[in-house]
Amino acid sequence: MAVLTDVVTRRLEEVVLDLMRTEPVLILHGPRAVGKSTLLSRVAGRCGRRVVDLDDLETRALVAGGPSFAVAGTGPVLIDEYQHVPELLDAIKAELNRDSRPGRFVLTGSTSYTTIPRAAQALTGRAHVMTVWPLSQGEIDGRRESFVEKVRVDPACVVDGVATSTDRLGYAERVLSGGFPIPLRRHGRRSRDGWFADYLDLVIQRDVLDIRRIRQRDVLPRLFQRLAAQTGQIVNVARSARAEQLQLSAANDYAHLLEAVFLLHRLPAWGTTLGARVNTMPKIHLMDTGVGGWVLDVTLENLDRHDPSALTEFGHLLETFAVNEILKQVGWLDETVRVGHYRTHDGDEVDIVLQSPGGDVVAIEIKSGELVRPADARPLGRLRDKLGDRFRGGVLLHTGRFARPLGDRLYAAPLECLWT
Repeated sequence: MAVLTDVVTRRLEEVVLDLMRTEPVLILHGPRAVGKSTLLSRVAGRCGRRVVDLDDLETRALVAGGPSFAVAGTGPVLIDEYQHVPELLDAIKAELNRDSRPGRFVLTGSTSYTTIPRAAQALTGRAHVMTVWPLSQGEIDGRRESFVEKVRVDPACVVDGVATSTDRLGYAERVLSGGFPIPLRRHGRRSRDGWFADYLDLVIQRDVLDIRRIRQRDVLPRLFQRLAAQTGQIVNVARSARAEQLQLSAANDYAHLLEAVFLLHRLPAWGTTLGARVNTMPKIHLMDTGVGGWVLDVTLENLDRHDPSALTEFGHLLETFAVNEILKQVGWLDETVRVGHYRTHDGDEVDIVLQSPGGDVVAIEIKSGELVRPADARPLGRLRDKLGDRFRGGVLLHTGRFARPLGDRLYAAPLECLWT
């Protein structure tokens, strides 16, 4: 697997600096060890400011003793891991009541903002919240991706490129490497596996318990493994609850805690206004497929042996990988795009749908195979027929080498075009 060696330039850096011109408060939340601190430090360097690091225990104690003093000042105040002192949010609210100019505060946190205790959610409706994802493939390669930006304008652009050089093994390496900077800089599977094991132990046994003291803490790793095995599928917490002999209410609560620390996320259903036959349940996805490959024991070796279980799991991981890459790029856009999956009770399924503010739709299906058949595009075609002129185009991403048209506003393209 490739090793990340160079300093990575995050696309979010420019997005954050741009938003600071219009937003009084930016909250950047995302997984632990994803690079939020590095991103904040780079923003601080561009602004000529210092970062208040609440992961440092001495700094945390000082800020907890005087949160109002910590947030005072006219220039941007940059605070890392703000969730350790949630009272800061009340102090920031008081500051904004006096001065709500843009660029006052940038906060980062490893816990979802929506899970901060209700009494401390002083900034709801007054802060712009963004997710810091693991590194995108373009960020890893040093490329500037533009797939989402271009395909929303002209989906036919995917057939303009040359044949890809990435084969199925190359895709598997990318999927199983994930996007966390630290394991990407390590040599060898053993070293990376050790990092994934330590990471999950830290997040599940410490960060989850920082949010909520739970009695059945030993069940959390097992529940996460069962939910990870559902990645790329309609979420079914009840099935995992039965397997672990948990009450459904407790399992749902634990699942939301695992989402709160960014191990999982849900992709909502799209198209629920199109008729009663549309499934309204979200899909569940892992936040990082490197973590998922380790948890599910999917390796290059057992894929090379054509292990049936590994091949099945890899198909789901590949979908999650592509969905996450698209969501990262959506987060860089300068307008809000509605994103979801489309599934009908009749069996039609489209993995991700992008709806522009004007209502135009681009639909994307992910296929783990190299060979594309006309039948593979039928769900995209039926969605096209249902939407009419609103349907800009449908793209079937696959692991083969070539791109080609598949019919009216439908195209097949190698998965690599997401980042090339």
